[in-house]
Amino acid sequence: MSRPSPPPNAPAPAPAVRTGWIRAAATVLAALAAMGVVAALGLWAAGAARLPDDAFPRVVAATVVTAVGGSLELSGDAGPLARTHAGVTVMPLSVTLTGALVMAAGFLRPLRRRAPAGPGHLGGWTAHVAVLWSAALVGLAFAARQTFAVDLGNGGLDALGGLFGVEPRVGFTTQVGLTVVFGLLWLAGVLLVALAAAGRAPLPPRLLRFGASVRRGVRAMVALLLACVAVGVVVALVTAGTRGHAADTFALVLLGLPNLTWFAFTIGLGATWHGRVDGPFGLPVPHLLDEVLRTPDVSTVNLLTLAEHDGRVWWLVVADAVLLLGAAFLAAARSPAGTPLWRHAVRMAVALVLTVLTVCLVGRISAHYGLSLLGIGDVGGGLSGEVLLRPRLWSALGLAALWGLVTGGLGALPARFPRARRPSPS
Repeated sequence: MSRPSPPPNAPAPAPAVRTGWIRAAATVLAALAAMGVVAALGLWAAGAARLPDDAFPRVVAATVVTAVGGSLELSGDAGPLARTHAGVTVMPLSVTLTGALVMAAGFLRPLRRRAPAGPGHLGGWTAHVAVLWSAALVGLAFAARQTFAVDLGNGGLDALGGLFGVEPRVGFTTQVGLTVVFGLLWLAGVLLVALAAAGRAPLPPRLLRFGASVRRGVRAMVALLLACVAVGVVVALVTAGTRGHAADTFALVLLGLPNLTWFAFTIGLGATWHGRVDGPFGLPVPHLLDEVLRTPDVSTVNLLTLAEHDGRVWWLVVADAVLLLGAAFLAAARSPAGTPLWRHAVRMAVALVLTVLTVCLVGRISAHYGLSLLGIGDVGGGLSGEVLLRPRLWSALGLAALWGLVTGGLGALPARFPRARRPSPS
């Protein structure tokens, strides 16, 4: 029995999604290459190229590992009469963001302008990427290992080190299992956000039915975070051009600009962070923040404490209001006509709470290093240090919900005019 022929004027069926191991390998390699280049340039600007024992490539690998949430362990050895202790928890979010954008683009590219992908096909394409990504993480984890000798300097401390045979060394290693686990969680988050934010990605019909409102909120929050980074780039370039320190600014932009701009965004919402900077180590942050953090005890960082040193920080509130109203309008303009204002407000509040939660989780910083001799505390003021920055989470989430409700309703008002509406592709 022959199949009925399609009508003469019927459009040609959309081609199926073509994915495979070669395309998955290209996606993974492109993301790793982009992250490696950004990390290498940032570390070079920070002076890491002068590290001994040709350690620079391994430090780059370690930076990429931490950028995807991998686990990095610091170890130390100072001989039989001394002890070193060290630890670090930080994500270089410039590297993270670069990898996320390249990975998302590579993942979505074969899905655009194609026929809707069924759950099995979409799952298979995701599995291809995940398998190769896991293999790449294993290789990075084994490459990111190095040990350095710590220079005691000249003077009494160097003499004591020679007398007691103290030759402090500090190194870093990675836990392969945890690196793969956290790296896969990072990949899952990136792909979920990519599918939700891309209006042309052909989700299965069942997911598309419930995901239209989610997509609008995700797109608005992604645009908001990228806008924060764009503003930070402009400010950094102006600062480098007017105040010098171009190398330090370049290192900040390529390693940790989102760490600073997204932190500033939460401060503008009224959130409170606790932090401390002690010893020779520090954060590549504006002088104002470094001044607030360099106290004997843990400092409180919020609008009030920063305004005691510089009243211009109140402009962060204005900047946040403008960005949030823009994001709310972007989400509302793509919503169906007649959507109640309260629904816009609630959706904006939920999206902003999840965004602030993510920023608070990935923006934490904790690093310390110390050397004790004969069991007597830390010796050598130039060898011990601590950097700490953590949010007061629940108050930040509460403020995000309040801001989301207010700006979600206000930002949706202009979108109710017919000329402001645009058809949603989702």
